[in-house]
Amino acid sequence: MNGSNDSPSGVRLQVRGLRKCFDGQEVLKGVDFEVQPGEMFVIMGPSGSGKSVLLKHLIGLETPDAGEILINGEPVQSPEIADKYRMALVFQSGALLNSLTVGENVGLYLSEHRLKPPAEIERIVAEKLEDVGLTDVAGKMPADLSGGMKKRVAIARALVIEPQLILYDEPTSELDPLSAVVIGEEILKLQRRIHVTSLIVSHDRDLAFGVADRIAVINDGRIIAVGAPGEVRRNGDPVIQKFLQADFKREPQPQSL
Repeated sequence: MNGSNDSPSGVRLQVRGLRKCFDGQEVLKGVDFEVQPGEMFVIMGPSGSGKSVLLKHLIGLETPDAGEILINGEPVQSPEIADKYRMALVFQSGALLNSLTVGENVGLYLSEHRLKPPAEIERIVAEKLEDVGLTDVAGKMPADLSGGMKKRVAIARALVIEPQLILYDEPTSELDPLSAVVIGEEILKLQRRIHVTSLIVSHDRDLAFGVADRIAVINDGRIIAVGAPGEVRRNGDPVIQKFLQADFKREPQPQSL
């Protein structure tokens, strides 16, 4: 979504009674939550819990069978919503175009819609790349970047439209642990600097507890807990504890004589 506002300010996102069925199977079973303006909100849960389907509804790729999604109290399906609020999605894969340079990828929206002259686009691109801790990479090709750098370029591209709501789809997937930490730190620094409303969908427990103001845990199509990170850690629900404590444990091998 893009509009005419000149400066980013967080919006309120409300999801009420969201339900969705595919081939008779109910995937979302009455999802309810609210994200406050400027909040960092993480939706966390295991694979198959409904995270991806929920995200598709938030960005308008799916229409709910029941329930509603509101931005500042207005339905996202409203024709006027795109002219009033700006929403950006950071794709799980980064979704960079390999035939374009990093700078061309970041400034693509502005150039395609001819919203700014080339010199101004170049300045904005440099600014947004610096916002995510990258300099002197605008002329490089995506193939020359590490996985973590590609993720940061994707974030910079989202920032070009001065979003009021940023949705992150599994931002640390396919990254090594060190790169995942860097991405989490960049997301957190960015949040503190521009105060945009941010929603992260992830199964990465370290990321969730490292950056979130509040966490919602989704399981089997339902939100089963919402709270500050400490509250979620202390939640006694066995489903939550099983997810939080899941680790690979190697069985000890008998010693040969």
